[in-house]
Amino acid sequence: MKKLSSLLLVWAALCLGAERPNVLLIISDDQFWRDFGFMGHGLARTPNLDRLAEEGAVFPNGYVPSSLCRPSLATLLTGLYPHQHRITGNDPPKGVDRREMLKHIRAVPTLPRMLGEAGYASLQTGKFWEGRYSNAGFTDGMTTEGRHGGPGLKIGRETMQPIYDFIRRNRERPWFVWYAPMMPHTPHNPPETLLEKYLLPDRHEWVARYYAMVEWFDETCGELLEFLRRQGLSENTLVVFLVDNGWIQGTKRSPHPSRPGRMAPFAPKSKASPYDGGLRTPVILRWPGRVKPGRYYDLVSSIDIAPTILAAAGVERDRRMPGLNLLDVATGKKARLEREAVYGAVYFHDEVSVDEPAKNLLWRWVRRRDWKLIAPKEGEPELYNLLLDPFEEHDRAAAEPELVEELRKLLEAWWPGR
Repeated sequence: MKKLSSLLLVWAALCLGAERPNVLLIISDDQFWRDFGFMGHGLARTPNLDRLAEEGAVFPNGYVPSSLCRPSLATLLTGLYPHQHRITGNDPPKGVDRREMLKHIRAVPTLPRMLGEAGYASLQTGKFWEGRYSNAGFTDGMTTEGRHGGPGLKIGRETMQPIYDFIRRNRERPWFVWYAPMMPHTPHNPPETLLEKYLLPDRHEWVARYYAMVEWFDETCGELLEFLRRQGLSENTLVVFLVDNGWIQGTKRSPHPSRPGRMAPFAPKSKASPYDGGLRTPVILRWPGRVKPGRYYDLVSSIDIAPTILAAAGVERDRRMPGLNLLDVATGKKARLEREAVYGAVYFHDEVSVDEPAKNLLWRWVRRRDWKLIAPKEGEPELYNLLLDPFEEHDRAAAEPELVEELRKLLEAWWPGR
C-alpha cells in the first residue's frame, strides 16, 4: 500500500508537468560550523560553497543529532534519530564481529531505497560505514568492504570520475548522488600549494593543515558543481549541503570525550562532544526556480534532510521519520517551521551494546530558541545561552533552575534515554 501511494505521488507530479529533480547530497566530514566564508570565517577560503550559499537557502542554525560520523551519517540515510535506527557508535563492543552492526541499516527505511522505488538511480561515494553500498539501498556504489568507506574513500582526494560516469549513464532517469568524501577529515595531507597559503609563523602547523584541507574540499565541490553546469543539469538538481559533525582543531593531544583512555587531536568541545563545536552545521539547499535564496533562521536538524529530499522527489515519507520538510520555508510556502526545539544524543565511540542505544548513551541535549541544555547520563546538567555565549563557556544551570527543569521535561518527552 505504501509503495502504491508513493507511485501515485510520482504519477501525479508527472501529470502536472513537474519534473522530478536529481539530488546531489554533499557532506563535509569533520568541519567546524563557522569555517566557511559564508558563515563569517575569514581564514579558510571556501569560494565554491560561498557561491552555492549565495544561490540557495542557507539555514545557519542547523544541527546533527549526534557528533560522531557513523550515527550522524545513518541519520542522513534514514531520517531517524540514532536511538530509532540503533546505530550509535563507530565500532562494535570488544569481541563482537563488525558484521553484527550492519543489520540495523537493512531493517529501517532509507533514502536510497525509497527513491529507488520511485525510479531513481542512486550512487554511494566516500564515507559509508554500513558494509556494501546495497545494504542502504543504493543501486550503485564504490564501497563494497571496509570499516568506514573502503574503496569509496578515493572520491575527492584521488578522483571524481565515478560520479561523472554515473551521471552520464543515467541521463534518462532521475538520480541521487551521495558525495561524502573523507574531507577535511584527517589525514590532513593537502596539496603543498594549498598548505603554503596557510603556513604562518604564529600559526600551528596542524591548524594550517586543517584550513588547507577545508579549501581542498571546497575545490572538489566546485569541480562537481561545474560538471553539473556543463552537463546542463544545474537547473533541475536539488543540491543539499551540510557537515556530518563538527571539528575544532587542537594543537596538542587531548582526552577523547567518548573514548576513555584514548587521545584525540581535536578540542574537547568538538567532535564526539555534546557542544555546538561537534553538533552544529550550516545547511544549504539550492534548487533554481524553486528555492528562494536567502537566510532562514529556523532551528533545523539533519533529521530534516530525508523528508526534504523525498518531498522534492514526490515520494511519501515513512511515518517513523520525525523531521520536517525544509522546502516549506525555503520555497516561501510557510513563514516559519513548526518546531519548538531540536534534540540529540551523544554516545560512546565504541558501543557497549549493538542493539540497545540507551546502554551506549553519554549525553542528551536540547536547544529551544537561544537556550541549550546538556544532560549527561550521570552528573549535573549544563545550560548555555547561545546568543550571548556561542562557544558555551558560561554555564547558567545554577542561575536558571526553572529553565533547566523545563528543558529537562522536553528531553524526557523526546527520549528518556532508558
